[in-house]
Amino acid sequence: MTTNKNNLTTSWGAPVGDNQNSMTAGSRGPTLIQDVHLLEKLAHFNRERVPERVVHAKGAGAHGYFEVTNDVSKYTKAEFLSEVGKRTPLFVRFSTVAGENGSADSVRDPRGFAVKFYTEEGNYDLVGNNTPVFFIRDAIKFPDFIHTQKRHPVTHLKNPDAVWDFWSLSPESLHQVTILMSDRGIPATYRHMHGFGSHTFKWVNAEGEGVWIKYHFKTEQGIKNLTEEVGTKIAGENPDYHTQDLYEAIEKGDFPAWKVYVQIMPLEDADTYRFDPFDVTKVWSQKDYPLIEVGRMVLNRNPENYFAEVEQATFSPGTLVPGIEPSPDKMLQGRLFAYADAHRYRVGANHNSLPINRPKAEVHNYQRDGQMRFDSNGGGSVYYEPNSLGGPQESPENKTTAYPVSGSADSTAYDHNDHYTQAGDLYRLLSEEERTRLVSNIVGSMKQVTKDEIKLRQIQHFYKADPEYGTRVAEGLGLSVPQEV
Repeated sequence: MTTNKNNLTTSWGAPVGDNQNSMTAGSRGPTLIQDVHLLEKLAHFNRERVPERVVHAKGAGAHGYFEVTNDVSKYTKAEFLSEVGKRTPLFVRFSTVAGENGSADSVRDPRGFAVKFYTEEGNYDLVGNNTPVFFIRDAIKFPDFIHTQKRHPVTHLKNPDAVWDFWSLSPESLHQVTILMSDRGIPATYRHMHGFGSHTFKWVNAEGEGVWIKYHFKTEQGIKNLTEEVGTKIAGENPDYHTQDLYEAIEKGDFPAWKVYVQIMPLEDADTYRFDPFDVTKVWSQKDYPLIEVGRMVLNRNPENYFAEVEQATFSPGTLVPGIEPSPDKMLQGRLFAYADAHRYRVGANHNSLPINRPKAEVHNYQRDGQMRFDSNGGGSVYYEPNSLGGPQESPENKTTAYPVSGSADSTAYDHNDHYTQAGDLYRLLSEEERTRLVSNIVGSMKQVTKDEIKLRQIQHFYKADPEYGTRVAEGLGLSVPQEV
């Protein structure tokens, strides 16, 4: 008998005769263990949730394309950037950072901004945020920082003491804290925010010449933000507000778009620039290194299945293509390992074989086996290297380019410790109305802190960035600026 294409089947393809009633001994049961369809259905249901992302758990995604609009081939040999007009398919995932998968979209939090380019040379992942800087600059501090954003181990409640204690003891966080507590801390939608690669990367051209670069994605929809009051109201009424907005905009043909730019720094400038260009808590002045247009990103297709495409999508800053390389940024160096390792734990060793992650380019390597290997697993081809049997070989022209390193192997900090100039410059750029809202947001958050010593320590940082900044926060909290500033 030929099976109807619309017949319900088991996972091994056998038709299901009854999906409404368990197989029992008589009408009252008990249920029989021989009902393998029931057992399979319940067992699969118990395993339907892969482990939640530790960070960026709540998110939304969409498909689209990137189109080159300016010739940058003199800076990079990356094939997908090789000529004006060239289009590359991509997938983007936007997300909040600290909350769980069921948390609200409209909370005050940085937003993840991850882009997967399906290039002819393999996938290229750009895993950034909607801010150009971050709270910390060394990956060794990342687990501790994220712990402060999670729940207290006793009360299982969010813990403002931990948040501000960590920030007050980590002055490098001040720049990002100022952005987070400003109007841009709650984007109106995912469509109305900029994106940044945040880290410094290296572009290398066909002659092997390199430059340092930073990525900027400028929204064509314009910047729009929510006030604390409106964000809180939406969180209670529609916690999936941003997810719904992105989906509905694309469904009705209002395709979100971003202009993509880079800042370019000559390699030698890294040793003389007034801020360490690899410190992710700092920006490069656009007066020193102006934005250079690269292309345009458009999102024009929604996922057909959220779990298959958004939840199982994996991004890593170590997923690179020839012509794009890492920098010595300490935070980036840690992420090169941590992200791919998280995917191997959360989705599996063969996560790159899933349709949403699988490159358009052919894959030739000696990796075999592992859970959920659902392709031919290399068949009978040679499975080791070096070999004399015609297996895939390395291409020396695609080796990562060299850059000089020196010094003693030791646990060392960055040489530059000016954590206040850029935060103060940002404060002074804000209008009076924006400053008022910034201070109000900070005061509202810090009022929840139970220990005055934490508040006073943080006030010192605000004051060092700008005396008015620190004084206004102190007054809002009913405290005096500490004398030792």
